[in-house]
Amino acid sequence: MGMFSEAVAVVCAPDGQPQSLVWTGRSYEVCAEPLRWYERRQWWAEDSRAPLGSGPGVVDHEIWRVQVLPAGSGTGKGKVQEPLTLDLTRHIRSGRWRLLRIHDALQPRTA
Repeated sequence: MGMFSEAVAVVCAPDGQPQSLVWTGRSYEVCAEPLRWYERRQWWAEDSRAPLGSGPGVVDHEIWRVQVLPAGSGTGKGKVQEPLTLDLTRHIRSGRWRLLRIHDALQPRTA
């Protein structure tokens, strides 16, 4: 699994759930139900103090785990592609998205 932070463009459904994204100039479509959770960020390493009354976005990151396939890679091309699993985060104040992690295939591999 690789971990880093890179900007991505994400298109969301009206409820905020990711539907598609553009990463490194390529378009991808979400092909499975995304998962969402929150992670604590090290705000004290980035800011001298958290503003009183602030919460989401300052203390926690919204994380989405999505499985994507290249756009237009539907069935019938003769080659079955495995989905790529990515963790994305959305900055609550700005609405900007970043790619945080790229996961290896979740299916067990045999030698």
